[in-house]
Amino acid sequence: MKIAELHSWDLDYQHAVALQRELAGRLIEQTVETGAIKTVCGVDVSSSRRSPIIHAAAVSLEAGSFRVLECATSTVEVDFPYIPGMLSFREGPAVVAAMRKLRNIPDVVIFDGQGYAHPRRLGLAAHLGLWLDLPTVGCAKTRLVGEHEPPHDDKGEWTPLRDGREIIGAVLRTRRDVKPVFISRGHLCDLESAVAIIMATIGKYRLPEPIRLAHALCNEVRRNAGG
Repeated sequence: MKIAELHSWDLDYQHAVALQRELAGRLIEQTVETGAIKTVCGVDVSSSRRSPIIHAAAVSLEAGSFRVLECATSTVEVDFPYIPGMLSFREGPAVVAAMRKLRNIPDVVIFDGQGYAHPRRLGLAAHLGLWLDLPTVGCAKTRLVGEHEPPHDDKGEWTPLRDGREIIGAVLRTRRDVKPVFISRGHLCDLESAVAIIMATIGKYRLPEPIRLAHALCNEVRRNAGG
């Protein structure tokens, strides 16, 4: 994939926060025609909070069959520290490096992390969506910000994740009687489309197949590197 440089990653904390606020205003919220999706890419990273080494993996699957079409990985050394709410500045360079190795452009990208459900509305899925200029979805295992009621136990049930009066995401039960995941739109996507995309990529497990496989791959890369 060809990915244009959106900005420098070499920023201090104050300038990074200011950039988050600016970039959040560029996000486009729109419906994704889920029936037209042919390929879905999952992205995840693996690292230690104390290490500057970030391992990233991108796995593209055929929608519906979950057949793996291609994979790409990267290992990048970064200077930005581990700070909750600022992870895109730590993990972004490795994600971009992995995505650049993909031969084909996926129709949608799912990130193991937050999208709009972020204090400044620019989690990893939203931030990298602007870099990729593709529809992106955040699927996080834990909540970063907001309040919610628990969804019912049936598969596909969800409740709004709210920050004050604003709905910033969905708390989604992907399988019956398992912990929900936290879904939010990234770029070129709306919340309803994000929920539909996640449910269409659920297999036998709690997490969508694309990011489940990306998680396994980046952890393998980290183990092989001795991390």
